[in-house]
Amino acid sequence: MPHADDTVLLVISMGNPAYRAYCLESAARRHRVVLVDSAAPTWQLAHIVDHEVADPHDLAALRAAVARLADRHTIAGVLTWDEYCLLPAAQIATDLGLPGQSSATAAACRNKSAARAVWAAEGVPSAQSIRTTSVVTANTAARRIGYPVVLKPAAHAASIGVIKVEQAADLPAAFAYASEQAAGQGEEGSGVLVEEYLDGPEISVECVTVHGITTPIAITRKTLGPEPLFQEVGHTVLADDPLLAQVGPVAEAALDALGVNTGVSHVELRLTDSGPRLIEVNARLGGDLIGRLVQLATGIDLPAVAADIALGREPDLTPTRREAAGVRFLSPSTSGTVRRAQAREELGTPDWLERLSFEHAIGEPILLPDRGGNLHTGRLAHFVVTGENADQVHARLEQVADLLDVEVAEAA
Repeated sequence: MPHADDTVLLVISMGNPAYRAYCLESAARRHRVVLVDSAAPTWQLAHIVDHEVADPHDLAALRAAVARLADRHTIAGVLTWDEYCLLPAAQIATDLGLPGQSSATAAACRNKSAARAVWAAEGVPSAQSIRTTSVVTANTAARRIGYPVVLKPAAHAASIGVIKVEQAADLPAAFAYASEQAAGQGEEGSGVLVEEYLDGPEISVECVTVHGITTPIAITRKTLGPEPLFQEVGHTVLADDPLLAQVGPVAEAALDALGVNTGVSHVELRLTDSGPRLIEVNARLGGDLIGRLVQLATGIDLPAVAADIALGREPDLTPTRREAAGVRFLSPSTSGTVRRAQAREELGTPDWLERLSFEHAIGEPILLPDRGGNLHTGRLAHFVVTGENADQVHARLEQVADLLDVEVAEAA
């Protein structure tokens, strides 16, 4: 039996260490952490007190792993920042009688079609959306909505399989692309959604919900790659962003409508001519190092906040900084093999360069989305900078990009 003072936070699924290591490190600085993941931990061992190996998407295996950990420790909270583990984490929290989303809320957040139906019923501004299962039904949906439209898997994240279609002649190829990418989206979603295209800048609102009360914390302004895809190539966060007052209430309404009553959420919107309109809600910490940007810009540590909430503790939402931070993702112009990836000597190690990470080593392949890849296979590097304001951050991001020496040999 576990000792009464051996309370731990259970983390389910580490996710990509390049973008999620800081989350585990932050949680572990404040709490004793145990981990369930599909592979045995390596570097994670320095931040956890125990672990079990199990497929987190196999609920029976996950429950058995959690039971083994519960025999050794007192599990006081459950947390995941993995989009595809939201529903399993909700089910485990319910099993243990701990704070967390309900399974119904987690499933609705995972399934974009279900979320849009809820928002339409509640009068929360979103986009028209029709679920389809064939190119014929997709064609009918697109005619009803009106071109241009967006096709996307119902339950993927990270813009996987999302593509803009300008005209009917392009629909079959776009549907084939979205359908192929829809594999692996999880049991919470099926089919391909045909949606109204929302024109305007894309942003996200990083929110914290405690006891059903949501506080918008920060705005993330996104930079997207060229259409017809929607690959995110960078983000910036500015403390005290004036947009927060305008779009924060829309994010709050979206979360409330879905029944999100606890935790950290990432709410994506577009700023259209008719006002802010919702793209999707992710009932977990935003990816792409967004939580780290928020901390660098405002001082608010969102992974620590998420951990505190999971353990039933009041989080500290006090800003301690008024700065800006940004991240840029570097992808080559073509798929191929990495031949060179390094920074030039003149870049040096300025104090405003928070990190520079090459995600693929020499000799490894790069596979872009237009060749069947995704953001994990198509990104060569990413880097984070800080600054006093957004203009300085953008200038520093450009400076770093100009001083990287990379070469990818095109695939035959």
